[in-house]
Amino acid sequence: MKYIYTAIIEKVNDNRFECSVPDLPGCISSGNSLDQAIDMITDAASGWLVINEDENNPIRTATPQSELSIPKNAISTLIRIDTIAYRAATDTRSVRKNVSLPAWMANFADKLNINCSQLLQESLRQRFDMLQRQ
Repeated sequence: MKYIYTAIIEKVNDNRFECSVPDLPGCISSGNSLDQAIDMITDAASGWLVINEDENNPIRTATPQSELSIPKNAISTLIRIDTIAYRAATDTRSVRKNVSLPAWMANFADKLNINCSQLLQESLRQRFDMLQRQ
């Protein structure tokens, strides 16, 4: 899934920025620079969303920035999260799945040196991309 949320970043001192995503309770992080803080809160929000997707918890839609309470000296920025891309980058485990194919199809795939596992992964990625665009 793809999401866009507002992150709020506050400069604590010259070497520390604290950040949060108000729409994702408990989603906080920090960084040593503004750039690092944005990267860190994006990563934290990605993890937060993946866990809540997996647990089928309701995920709030983003609150418009005009409705957020942003501290006077804070920076607000939009962050873009793609949980499918995040999963692909962070969960590199392989899981064995048995599939059933008609014998003729399996034999033909073998003759053509088609890697059915790889083909299934590519097809699923295409389907996920298609579903995200809807």
